[in-house]
Amino acid sequence: MQGELDLVSGNQIRAHLLEALTDSSSGLELDLSRLSFCDCAGLNVLLDLRHRALSQGKAVTIQAVSPAVDRLLDLTGAQELFSPERSPCTEPASFAAASMPSPKPGASPSVDVQRAQHLSVCV
Repeated sequence: MQGELDLVSGNQIRAHLLEALTDSSSGLELDLSRLSFCDCAGLNVLLDLRHRALSQGKAVTIQAVSPAVDRLLDLTGAQELFSPERSPCTEPASFAAASMPSPKPGASPSVDVQRAQHLSVCV
């Protein structure tokens, strides 16, 4: 995602994120390193997405964050909610990476979803 994640932009991309979640086999991996701003309303979009993912047996992880997002996640204690669960024998089977181009004034934000397979075998 790129730009700002707040009440307005969050409401505009929520449906796209939920569609990407539905289309994924095991969840979404988000790159938030290009977000210049994220407020509590934006965090609520992410938390709602995570809640829906868990109800479907999927995960939402954050692979990279900007300083603004890092501060918000740190202040709210939400960092661990979006960390991939790691153990010697478990890795996520697959994720879709969502990115949002910088919106033009008056334009609705969009989500571009690219899927990648990550497999790990434990013996």
